[in-house]
Amino acid sequence: MPSKFQRLAVPLTAFAIMGSGCTTMDSGMDSGMQSASASSEQTVMVGGAEMFPTRNIIENAVNSADHTTLVAAVKAAGLVETLSGPGPFTVFAPTNAAFAKLPAGTVDTLLKPENKAALSGVLTYHVVPGRVTARDLMRMIDAGGGMAQLKTVNGGTLTARLSGGNVVLVDAKGGTATVTQADVMQSNGVIHVTNAVSLPG
Repeated sequence: MPSKFQRLAVPLTAFAIMGSGCTTMDSGMDSGMQSASASSEQTVMVGGAEMFPTRNIIENAVNSADHTTLVAAVKAAGLVETLSGPGPFTVFAPTNAAFAKLPAGTVDTLLKPENKAALSGVLTYHVVPGRVTARDLMRMIDAGGGMAQLKTVNGGTLTARLSGGNVVLVDAKGGTATVTQADVMQSNGVIHVTNAVSLPG
């Protein structure tokens, strides 16, 4: 397994949780978080396709019409084998529309072979070690007094907070991504769909 994934064995308790402000868990969660209590045995629809909890992240993602750009990027970065492995992984998965929000030419540039390292850095910034469900995220945010810092596989940090009942991720550049569909369970982790690409510093 590539060295950049060695830290995937870090337990969830190793996440740094830092708080400022005061935000409590919202019992009136919006649609992005309502699946927190869903059974891990249930299939859900993402991008017009069923996501089966018995299949791994890659096996499910390739069927989502909303994640063709992400899948192409994962293939170009050489991360298919890793994300098909035992994990577990938590993947914040930007949709095609999320990638389309990036400045013109950004995706095409990242997909070039000479930019494989940069692309891998962006993608692994969306992966957190372990299986972190929506319920886990909200408990961490509550315990942190309104926000929780998640250490990503690439070594960077995503800050999670609640906004209107949804989990919002703040990246190293101050950009925000909202979880629009949570707890898409996989055999080797969980996917949370987001509406923006998070960028490392």
